[in-house]
Amino acid sequence: MLAELSIKNFAIIEALSISFNKGLTVLTGETGAGKSIIIDAIHLLAGGRGSAEFVRHGEEKAEIEGLFQLDDPDHPVLKKALEFGIDIEEEMVVLRRDISRTGKSVCRINGKLVTISTLREIGRTLVDIHGQHEHQELMDETKHLQLLDQFGSEEIIASEGEYLKVFRRYEQTLHKLKTLSENDQQTAHRLDLIQFQLDEIQKAELKLHEDEVLFEEKRKLGNFERVYEAIQSGYAALNGDQKGLDWIGMVMGYLEDAAALDSSYKEISDSVSNSFYLLEDAASSLRNELDALEYDPERLNEIENRLNEINQLKRKYGKTIDEIVEYAAKIEEEIETLQNKETHIAELEKELTSIRKDLVLEAKQLTELRHKWAEKLTLLIHKELKELYMAKTVFEIRFESDIQHFSKNGVDHVEFYISTNPGEPLKPLSKVASGGELSRIMLALKSIFSKHQGVTSIIFDEVDTGVSGRVAQSIAEKIYKVAIDSQVLCISHLPQVAAMADTHLFISKTIKGGRTTTSVTPLAIAEKIKEIGRMISGAEITELTKQHAEELLLLAAENKIR
Repeated sequence: MLAELSIKNFAIIEALSISFNKGLTVLTGETGAGKSIIIDAIHLLAGGRGSAEFVRHGEEKAEIEGLFQLDDPDHPVLKKALEFGIDIEEEMVVLRRDISRTGKSVCRINGKLVTISTLREIGRTLVDIHGQHEHQELMDETKHLQLLDQFGSEEIIASEGEYLKVFRRYEQTLHKLKTLSENDQQTAHRLDLIQFQLDEIQKAELKLHEDEVLFEEKRKLGNFERVYEAIQSGYAALNGDQKGLDWIGMVMGYLEDAAALDSSYKEISDSVSNSFYLLEDAASSLRNELDALEYDPERLNEIENRLNEINQLKRKYGKTIDEIVEYAAKIEEEIETLQNKETHIAELEKELTSIRKDLVLEAKQLTELRHKWAEKLTLLIHKELKELYMAKTVFEIRFESDIQHFSKNGVDHVEFYISTNPGEPLKPLSKVASGGELSRIMLALKSIFSKHQGVTSIIFDEVDTGVSGRVAQSIAEKIYKVAIDSQVLCISHLPQVAAMADTHLFISKTIKGGRTTTSVTPLAIAEKIKEIGRMISGAEITELTKQHAEELLLLAAENKIR
């Protein structure tokens, strides 16, 4: 949910910090107080289009920041954040947007600079804003299939997963066949190229880890003089003029005499004797090494040339000898395929036919499931519309399925159609224009889809415009129903909606120092009664309007319990 919102130098707002709670939060106040400005700020925070006009007069920039807390460990924003390399810790997402007076925007998500498009991608998983005339996700026909699949939940998703496995095999086989069916000139060019590459690799007669062995040998040859000098000096110290071994031999003799006279010296005598014989063996080994060491400058040249040859192949065919060998095996297989092109084309065509049969079966099964869930969804939407006093409205989910054309989503195109008046033809949902009807249709759909979409915060910006009476009460109940599964922020002029609020925020504007500024006040029960009374009767609040307000609050409390 949206937990905190901070706004600075935005339109008529100088500085404002608002804490939000779960459930239904209703924002009310006089026209022009700044209710919609707060929603505009959230809209911009979620990646909406901004301009310099939003910056408060006389200021350098507007600053908007929002803290969202995630309750769902599988929230869609986590996957999106991973795609964009954004870290999310402690189930919190902080969106920030600064707009300068030149119109330039700077966007950040959890402190990381991002583009507006990235902010929009992340924002749409957190905030869903519905205004009376805005075309949102439910009004976008390209999203209707996705919404139906989400409504069908695990059953459709599982079927779609099985279809997708076969579809990927189909695409891969189709691509191979298309590549192999290219004209003869392209095939000949390709064959010449990869045959040359294979000949070059095979001619090199590469051995696995050969470069590592050669590099080690090169290192040894490069250090030959230092190694030879060190071994020679070590041998000289033991057996040369300094006679190191002779001196140790003398010590050994002295200690043997001492041990013969006093057994307490036997241990140290044995230790020196063992050391003498070990050093004698070491001197012999050093002598052999000196005899064997031989510097071969030609060998160093050979190693250099071989490593250069291997590096040339690495630049062309792979970072390691393993990768080069794998590439050679791959193109050798391709050469065989191209040389026997007609045979392989026939095999691929046969394979493609077999896969296509499987794909058709999976696609038909997916379509059947979608039709089944579409019937359930249609019944639910009619039920919701009836409760919103639109019993004569007809809703229909239309399918266009082309079994000859496959996509990753199957063979179905789905669009929502509706007719709000008897005798009128069904029209696409996006063509519905009546404000009051559109508001109720949107609420009916949102009542069903809110629990499937995973959006953190849903915002209704005066969607109750143009309705009154029993319809207004029904809308209030629907908005509250949506708030059970998602946090809802709602700007409303209906007292019925305000009465259903879990949190009621009063938006007002004042003039300080010749400048207009907006403030937000959470209302306690007494203030809430007074504000609902104002919404019922206008400026003059009588005892009767207060009683009506109290009655609305009691009715709302009863509706919440049901």
